[in-house]
Amino acid sequence: MFKLNLKIALRNLFRNKVYAAINIGGLAIGLTSCLLLLLYAGYEWGYDRQFKNSPHIYQAMINLNGQNGEVIRTIEQSQNVMLSTLKQEYPDVLYGSRVTDVYKRLVASGEESLKLNSRYVDPDFLKLFDFHFINGNPTKALNQPNSIVLTETAAKRIFGTTDVLNEKVRFENQADLKVTGVIKDLPTNVSYGFESLTTFALYENLNQWPKKPNWGSHDYYTLLKLDKNTDVTAFNAKLKGFIAHHFSTAKEDVFLYPLTRLHLYGTFSNGKSIGGNIKQVQLFVGLSIGILLIACINFMNLATASTQGRAKEIGIKKTMGASRTNLIFQFMMESFILTILGVLLSIILLEFSMPMFNRLLGIEIVFDYLNPVNWILIFSVLIITGFISGSYPSFYLSGFNVIQSLKKSLNFRKGYALTFRQVLVIIQFGFSVVLIAATITIYKQIQFIKNTPLGYSSNGLLEIPHEGLLYEKFNLLKTKLLSSGAVVGVTQSSGSISNKNSSVRGLRWDGMAEGDKMIDFDQIYTTYDFTKTVNIKLLEGRDFDRKFASDTAAILLSKKAVEVMHLKNPVGANIIYQGESRNVVGVFENIVWGDPSKVAAPMVIAFADISDVITMRLNPEKSLSESIGIINNLVKEINPNFPVEIKFIDSLNEIKLNKEKVLGTLANLFGCLAVFVSCLGLFGLSSFSTAQRIKEVSIRKILGASITELMTLLSLSFIKLILIAVVIALPVAYYIMNNWLMHFEFRTSLNLWIFIGTAMLTLFISILTITWQTYSAAKTNPVDILKYE
Repeated sequence: MFKLNLKIALRNLFRNKVYAAINIGGLAIGLTSCLLLLLYAGYEWGYDRQFKNSPHIYQAMINLNGQNGEVIRTIEQSQNVMLSTLKQEYPDVLYGSRVTDVYKRLVASGEESLKLNSRYVDPDFLKLFDFHFINGNPTKALNQPNSIVLTETAAKRIFGTTDVLNEKVRFENQADLKVTGVIKDLPTNVSYGFESLTTFALYENLNQWPKKPNWGSHDYYTLLKLDKNTDVTAFNAKLKGFIAHHFSTAKEDVFLYPLTRLHLYGTFSNGKSIGGNIKQVQLFVGLSIGILLIACINFMNLATASTQGRAKEIGIKKTMGASRTNLIFQFMMESFILTILGVLLSIILLEFSMPMFNRLLGIEIVFDYLNPVNWILIFSVLIITGFISGSYPSFYLSGFNVIQSLKKSLNFRKGYALTFRQVLVIIQFGFSVVLIAATITIYKQIQFIKNTPLGYSSNGLLEIPHEGLLYEKFNLLKTKLLSSGAVVGVTQSSGSISNKNSSVRGLRWDGMAEGDKMIDFDQIYTTYDFTKTVNIKLLEGRDFDRKFASDTAAILLSKKAVEVMHLKNPVGANIIYQGESRNVVGVFENIVWGDPSKVAAPMVIAFADISDVITMRLNPEKSLSESIGIINNLVKEINPNFPVEIKFIDSLNEIKLNKEKVLGTLANLFGCLAVFVSCLGLFGLSSFSTAQRIKEVSIRKILGASITELMTLLSLSFIKLILIAVVIALPVAYYIMNNWLMHFEFRTSLNLWIFIGTAMLTLFISILTITWQTYSAAKTNPVDILKYE
């Protein structure tokens, strides 16, 4: 019996090739989409969880308090003395490390030199994270100041091999370091990634400022490991007032936060986590379940539609002695064969699509065939989809008696079954409507942020690191660049104009209130020609000028800074900045320096010869390639030991929108797939309906009905379903997207045209889907249909 049922199932499959292909393909696309999204959600969830000590690693966070004790802001960076003081006063702190931001540092060996993403860390950094050492001893690798640890890829790029222990490298053209370890390349989902590690002692030897204990400056990340028995909540309660005990004027508190939660829950308000990337992960999980649900609904609709016309088959089998159990088994087998083929195809599609998916999002995810969770998911889909899609024909059709079956009196249009299918179609298209509205809203928000005025002209603006001989030869470089005609402006600054990297408190001015001491000001140091080169609009006063010797002790204020300081006549005002008296010589328009979706903070531009970046404005009258070639040659001539690294400001600003762009990309991609699979379901239901009403159509045609009237008759019921889906889904879409937009201080509006456009697009796609079926039915020759009646 099994072999017979298998043969019948395969024959039905080959007899209905188009139906089988659509059914299998729809399920495969849905399952592939679901797996990709779940793998991405797992990638985000797995941040910093790959290490043995992960559950016990914490990061020191700082709550900056206002005058009344309220938390103004929470920052991740802490003081250089934080770790050593915590270790001395609290035995629960076993060990830890200070960590700097990651920067491109020059590492050279002989003729081979390249820039690596580098961090300065304390030796115990290698205790916190159990990196896989290919060569070297993790307990000793960073004990000596002039030590360096490389990743596998970095070692191969420099030396061509990983067998490089005790080899020498030249670091930043300032110090000779010995390679003391080579580790396996890190996964991309770690917060503190790097290509090379050097010691904090080296950092202090190369620079003067890190040596001095400073409770007033937040420059470094502090990571530490607590005793596993420590209650973190109670420990944080003990830390209340810890900073004030060592720095009485500080209005701030430190608390420890689990590193494994920081990536997902790193958004704080009033000193408490309010979420973060976890909302995006939840969105992806919901999207994955929704697409899989649509695929399964589509599968069930098509499976149900394919059973029409098989009434005689059931009647004959019952006449020949087939029991209801045999019929149930046959229909279930057909369903499971289709489901198995769909699952197998989805695994093939997954392997082909994963490299493209990784490139699209700039991540590294793989499907682990040894992970039982992945197989549990796949087998769950297989069993649930196969059973549910086969249950209707199995239990419903097999229940009819022989006479009823042979008379073909199975009425599919009555009862709960058709209503259930209609509900499924409404759910399918309701979900698609939400996705279409979300895609349009996300795109509109990204464009809104892109079009927000920056306060400066980014077009034609580029920067290079201020490094090596460029410090002592900056004026020579500036002269040569301007003389070459490749640029029309050159300036230096303490940071990039595209990324916020410094802030200051404690400014004083005439008429200030006591609480104004707590105002945070963005700050950037520069010398001459900064506003001219960057093209910042001056509202009052002037830029720093060589004609005025006093400008070396001057500052510029942003429009926002003037407002929060309540200065009526800002130009000429005296401001106490960093403990020094400075005169305001100009006021400039607010600029977007940090997150482009947030309101600009008050800003100070101070004159100081402290520089990490050289910024240039290209000559618009020269070609881009020619100007870049000239810049490359001149920088290399003056600073031959360092490779030239040119970054365009427009590109750096694009990076800020990366999270929203990823969300938009995924919404576009999987939204289209969801709509496509939904259309397959609608196609199946329209196929089922037109087949059931083909005689009615033929009779109407004989009585004079036109093709247009017949197509309208057949389509109207489906259009009603789509309209119901639209009416239900649009308020849901509005609620979801309005909540999403609330995370942005600068946000677009949810205009009525977004939802009208969504409704029109959904209707257009739906009508297009069913037109072929209804047109074919309307064009059918009535004689062919009714000749046996």
